[in-house]
Amino acid sequence: MAVLEIHNVSQTFGHGEMAVHALKPTSLSVEAGELVALLGPSGSGKSTLLLAISLIQPPTTGRIVIDGQTLYDDGPTGVDVRAFRRRKIGFIFQQHNLIPFLSAQENVALMLQLNGAGGREAARRAKELLGYLEVGHRADSLPANLSGGEQQRVAIGRALANDPTLILADEPTAALDTDRGTKVMAMLRKIARERRSAVIAV
Repeated sequence: MAVLEIHNVSQTFGHGEMAVHALKPTSLSVEAGELVALLGPSGSGKSTLLLAISLIQPPTTGRIVIDGQTLYDDGPTGVDVRAFRRRKIGFIFQQHNLIPFLSAQENVALMLQLNGAGGREAARRAKELLGYLEVGHRADSLPANLSGGEQQRVAIGRALANDPTLILADEPTAALDTDRGTKVMAMLRKIARERRSAVIAV
């Protein structure tokens, strides 16, 4: 069964002559363990598609089904999207967006706590995740003291915190050099394969 299915998802901003068609009707499906890369020039709608899939910015039209749950069908379906997103979707932003006054471990643990984990359990699981991502030795470091590649790995850890079935990565290597970017993409392939998540990366 596909983790993600979207049908004719489109995004239009404005009305009439002022309308901007940011995303033409798009359909795709992604299986568990699959890494899909979205390629295209700037302004072609790649990031808009990720925002629509996650319902951070709901689409104008279309149907979105994640893990068998219909979240959108030419309009909201009544599902608590915020709660669903916390449980099922991990989002990796182009800029890591880590909280600057929290350590690497605390940034990851916070996501677990928001989903109901106790403080001690959240800290344990966060440290375990950072170890899996090969930055466990930087668990107590603030974001400002981490390299760009380390910051992005912590951001990936945050996205993985609640063991999502779907991971959306919006240009996760844009701020990295070629070597670090290659390592981050290898990490996303590893996550898809080992954790059986469906991964879409711009």
